[in-house]
Amino acid sequence: MSRAKAYAALNAHSELVPYEIERRTPGPDDVQIQILYCGVCHSDLHTARNEWRNTLYPSVPGHEIVGRVVAVGEQVRNFKVGDLAGVGCMVDSCGHCPSCHDGEEQFCDHGFTGTYNGPLHGGENTYGGYAQSIVVKESFVLHIRHHEKDLAGVAPLLCAGITTYSPLSRWGAGPGKKVGIVGLGGLGHMAVKIAHAMGAHVVLFTTSAGKIDDGKCLGADEVCVSTDPEQMARHAGQLDFILNTVAAPHALDPYVELLKRDGTMTLVGAPAESHPAPNVFGLILKRRRIAGSLIGGIRETQEMLDFCAEHGITSDIEQIPMAYINTAYERMLKSDVRYRFVIDMASLA
Repeated sequence: MSRAKAYAALNAHSELVPYEIERRTPGPDDVQIQILYCGVCHSDLHTARNEWRNTLYPSVPGHEIVGRVVAVGEQVRNFKVGDLAGVGCMVDSCGHCPSCHDGEEQFCDHGFTGTYNGPLHGGENTYGGYAQSIVVKESFVLHIRHHEKDLAGVAPLLCAGITTYSPLSRWGAGPGKKVGIVGLGGLGHMAVKIAHAMGAHVVLFTTSAGKIDDGKCLGADEVCVSTDPEQMARHAGQLDFILNTVAAPHALDPYVELLKRDGTMTLVGAPAESHPAPNVFGLILKRRRIAGSLIGGIRETQEMLDFCAEHGITSDIEQIPMAYINTAYERMLKSDVRYRFVIDMASLA
């Protein structure tokens, strides 16, 4: 065992505070990583404040981790000391169910083990990336290639990147497809970049006219202010696919009406309360679908990282010291970040 400095939530109502955790000694198939950067996801805040009613305290959030390998177990074959590596939302799964065999560990029949707030080794709590180091089994560690110049911007790819890449890939975003992206936050700005790189015609839907220029700079071909009925009407029945990244409850019907026959809207935002039920006639009259998607498996996450490296894609970030995290949470609630906070973990030392 080794000790590591971290920041933790001790209960649902207090701020995160400095804390010391234990990390296991690397086993034969483990990789030990010195954490360089960790992105700040809205899920971190949900968990720290027990908004999903499942938090194990003390809680050390953080599942957008980029670092450098400092030790490997004797059976590790694909990583060596000095390599750059990433860890996303999962650190284990059963490995035996159909989903795990298909490389879709996020849908493990027995539940994947989260990088934080997840049972591991007989029930102990897992601690995430708001810490100096982490030890993870090799099969859940990702290679960071050709991104050395912007490692901080890579960190959010481990959640925001794969959360948007997976559905865009699965539903065929690419040349000849008109793809809508709803929301321009941490997820939405990654979705715009990735859909553009895939070759789709990208239409961004935002409630904020102040984000029109940003949307176009990020790769949107068109930007629609979704509170304007006339602008929305211009896109009625025009979209092959919509990726809805908004994590607050909102009416889905206006977006369903934008889909072509057989079009799909996939939800990746996780609101604390459910969206209003959609009008079923909007679905059945055009054979439209509303679907959901959850991050991606390890194989697909590596595919996403390599795709982003090939296309020069990183997240637009604001880099912060660890001690700023509570202020960052309050700003995140106000959507006061363009577009992802990333912690410089050197500040923890």
